[in-house]
Amino acid sequence: MSLDYKTLAQTIDALTRGETDEVALMATVACEVHHADDRFDWTGFYRVVAPELLKIGPYQGGHGCLVIPFSRGVCGAAARSGEVQLVADVEAFEGHIACATSTRSELVIPVKDRKGRLIGVFDIDSDQPDAFSHKDASEMSAILASVFGR
Repeated sequence: MSLDYKTLAQTIDALTRGETDEVALMATVACEVHHADDRFDWTGFYRVVAPELLKIGPYQGGHGCLVIPFSRGVCGAAARSGEVQLVADVEAFEGHIACATSTRSELVIPVKDRKGRLIGVFDIDSDQPDAFSHKDASEMSAILASVFGR
C-alpha cells in the first residue's frame, strides 16, 4: 500500500495554516509524516544554525546526531548541494554518518523559507533497503514547499 500523499498534504496544511514559527511547523510536519507510513523509522529536521552547520531539530524516532557539518553525511550533502538526496543503500554512500545502526536507506530534502533561504533539511530514514521512490521525494518536497515557502 502506498502513502496517500493527497490526504497527508491536506492534513498538514490544516494543522499548519497560519503558523509562522519554524520550529512549531517542523514539529508538526515531523510527527505527521513519521506516523503516515511504516517505512519511516526516523523522521525529522536538521536546522541550519551557523554557516555550514546543521543541528538537530524536531524529530520522531530514536536519537539522532546532534550536529552535522555540511561536509558530512547525506544531510550535509543535501544542505551543501541544495538537492534532494535519495539513497537506496546508506552503506554505499561515501561519508555516511551512522546516527542509527538500523538505518538502511534515506531520503533528505533541503528546506527553504519563502525568501528561498536554506533553513534546514528534512531527513527520513528507513530500516528497509531502497525504501524510497522518486515519487516520495517529489511529493514530500511539494509538502515542505507549501508549509515553509508560504
